Amino acid sequence: MRVSVIGCGYLGAVHAAAMAELGHEVVGIDIDERKIARLAVGDPPFFEPGLPEILRSALGSGRLRFSSDPADAAGAEVHFLAVGTPQAAGGHAADLRFVDAAFDALLPHLAPGAVVAGKSTVPVGTAERLADRLAEVAPHATLAWNPEFLREGFAVKDTVQPDRLVYGVRSPEASDVLDRVYASAIEAGTPRIVTDFATAELVKVAANAFLATKISFINAMAEIAETVGADVTQLADAIGHDTRIGRRFLNAGVGFGGGCLPKDIRAFTARAEELGRGESVAFLKEVDAINLRRRHRVVELAREILGGDRRTVFGRKVAVLGVTFKPDSDDVRDSPALDVAVQLKGLGADVVATDPEGIENARARHPQLHYVADPREALRGAELVILVTEWADYRVLDPNEVGDLVASRAVIDGRNVLDPSAWRAAGWRYHALGRG
Repeated sequence: MRVSVIGCGYLGAVHAAAMAELGHEVVGIDIDERKIARLAVGDPPFFEPGLPEILRSALGSGRLRFSSDPADAAGAEVHFLAVGTPQAAGGHAADLRFVDAAFDALLPHLAPGAVVAGKSTVPVGTAERLADRLAEVAPHATLAWNPEFLREGFAVKDTVQPDRLVYGVRSPEASDVLDRVYASAIEAGTPRIVTDFATAELVKVAANAFLATKISFINAMAEIAETVGADVTQLADAIGHDTRIGRRFLNAGVGFGGGCLPKDIRAFTARAEELGRGESVAFLKEVDAINLRRRHRVVELAREILGGDRRTVFGRKVAVLGVTFKPDSDDVRDSPALDVAVQLKGLGADVVATDPEGIENARARHPQLHYVADPREALRGAELVILVTEWADYRVLDPNEVGDLVASRAVIDGRNVLDPSAWRAAGWRYHALGRG
């Protein structure tokens, strides 16, 4: 099929490359010419495992190209709308300016029978509004809403082999067109839910709200566990054996971040309040508050370890392992790790941060921090080590070898991924969240 992808950021670039790899003829459109220039030569502007390989393969096959001109989308049978919906400045609602601008730019180039398939995470009611606009300006085309469920670090797999497909449609013809797009996934048995616009829009934000709630729940239990001397990891193991609960996303630590969960639960809350149903999701405000408290708790714990007050923190070298919000990504948006580093720097600590992929993005946002690529350099002479992003290289650090580099053997395991017994046996003062 002939496909266009409007917006070539994280979601759009992955989707465009994956669609081409599946055999479709794809053009990716974005107004950022520097981004387009990099993608056109197979150089992704962000880190995502597996993306460079399928991007170069798709470009080499001739099935994928990129452009900054919306007119190049003309003739496509399906147009995927994949632009960002960031949190609006000065509030919690989603900023839909980019969605509206991309949609309006596409309207003059829609062929008869074309389907515009929204993939962006939007407040419920957005698809209805865009469908009305489409009926007015381009009645020969149809709108569908086809939410994405990508996990950073696994985005290529999640696009090529999705765990479910959701179509919000008004006509069976739109559903048939999307079936052709996703034919290989459907043939492989991927569950397919065909529903209305509102349900399709709610699926993504409801899923993110549930995951955020589960993470904040175990972090709330970690707060109690710290007070009473319990071990939150064993608590999670015990309740995770209940099949109604499950063990996944019950990992206590410094909390969640990134470009989706935090802004999506805030936007969901804001939209519910606009609909007069704010009380239905009022608990999400506490979910958000618990998540932010975990970052502050790491900073408080660091201050306690270094002597207890601001004066004892000033000038002390702290090694921060990780600045991205999760491993296998270079995304530092709303990153708990970067937030902890910035807060400690604000207290006067000599913070040295390291990360395998996120340093340049972190430096662009917070140039006041000292960054080094080599974790050994970050560790050398440190009086406190804080692991805040659970990269594989950090999880397997040898406590004896690391101990020879630091000035003081004190570590905060902000993700509960190190072996406390091994680190304590090597003479470290080991601290973690929710482990007494």
